[in-house]
Amino acid sequence: MDQQVKTDIQRVFQLQKKNQKALRASTAEQRKEKLSRLLEAVTAHEEEIIEAIRQDVRKPYHEVKRAETQGTIKAIKDNMNNLEAWMAPKQVGSSLSPEADGVLMYEPKGMTLILGPWNYPFMLTMAPLAAAIAAGNSAIVKLSDFTMKTSHIAAKVIREAFHEEEVAIFEGEVDVATELLGQPFDHIFFTGSTNVGKIVMTAAAKHLASVTLELGGKSPTIIDSGCDLMDAAKKIAVGKFVNAGQTCIAPDYVFIKKDVQDAFTDMLQTIVNAGFMEDDHTVDRDKFTQIVNDRNFNRVKALFDDAIEKGAEVAFGGVFDAHDRTISPTVLKNVTPDMKIMQEEIFAPILPLTNYEDIGEAVEYITDRDKPLALYVFSHNQKLIDYVLQNTTSGNAAVNDVVVHFTDVNLPFGGVNTSGIGSYHGVYGFKEFSHEKGVFIQASKQKSL
Repeated sequence: MDQQVKTDIQRVFQLQKKNQKALRASTAEQRKEKLSRLLEAVTAHEEEIIEAIRQDVRKPYHEVKRAETQGTIKAIKDNMNNLEAWMAPKQVGSSLSPEADGVLMYEPKGMTLILGPWNYPFMLTMAPLAAAIAAGNSAIVKLSDFTMKTSHIAAKVIREAFHEEEVAIFEGEVDVATELLGQPFDHIFFTGSTNVGKIVMTAAAKHLASVTLELGGKSPTIIDSGCDLMDAAKKIAVGKFVNAGQTCIAPDYVFIKKDVQDAFTDMLQTIVNAGFMEDDHTVDRDKFTQIVNDRNFNRVKALFDDAIEKGAEVAFGGVFDAHDRTISPTVLKNVTPDMKIMQEEIFAPILPLTNYEDIGEAVEYITDRDKPLALYVFSHNQKLIDYVLQNTTSGNAAVNDVVVHFTDVNLPFGGVNTSGIGSYHGVYGFKEFSHEKGVFIQASKQKSL
């Protein structure tokens, strides 16, 4: 690691540390002014941001615009529009005396580190940053070294919007992240894999820093045979194959009754052909994202090969082009638990189908494994829906839809245990970057004259 970078990290850390008193005392208007600067910078450089992401990982223009830049803008505006209400002390009364009072006050956690992922590199870094700023913190940011062009434009945006004592960004590879994790931050926000999440949590423990870990896992989807199969197919096709399956809450595998499996597969293929394929049934590169790098491409190919060797069948797809790291949208049937593709998060456009007879069988399979980031159930049977939701654990869940819960700021977004710790979005992000301080106010006793 370059000694100058190491020196610079320590210099900026101390600079932000000296600024903590001013940040703690900042008003809603002052914080909104900072968010406004970020909003202006993102808006001004929107086309550059989109182009950088498209160069890092080939993605359709409108897909990048919707998810990355417009998603970021929405998050910033939500913080700006609600900040006064979120910051206001909340009276909760006292259980000790009707004359006393209890108040909840929100104070910034302080020095924060935000480590972004490569799959949605801009939005999944900037949305947490907006929450950190709204809560009155300073922040040091680092994006993934897998998406360096995006990191460069993010650096331009941040340096244009902020002074170093407010928000700073460092670029580089793993050694830069390691050096940052060695600093005594008050809070660390990380989005990425479970394995790296363990490294982040270990580093945080050395300084007793709090953490938000937005991880992943194998998010299951249950399709009840009485549901609208076409509706399910349309939603699952988008949720699974947009961004080539490189979405932490994408449906990872599907439980489906055998008697509707073929009909569902045919519908799914029709939708995929219309949305992502050329007339000759090859992938339309203008509409479909590539895998981020060779390592991940080879990892997914190995999962696929293992499944085929153990008896899985390709319902459609199964075409791998190593030249530009493109994997065609793929559905596998006859998948069994012993296959590696059912044992680790796929994070690619391959959807395994596994059959079930009784809903209890599917629920038992899910609960015997790590808690997923999301769980989806398609059904018109309220009793079945309630049974699934009450007998499984997941970071979030959606009924008769997939993925869209991420955009609902009225809901907290986050995982549980191996799929994550903590949550954010909307007021939940403000709270995640705040210390909720309870204040007991004793009733005053007037002196008698």
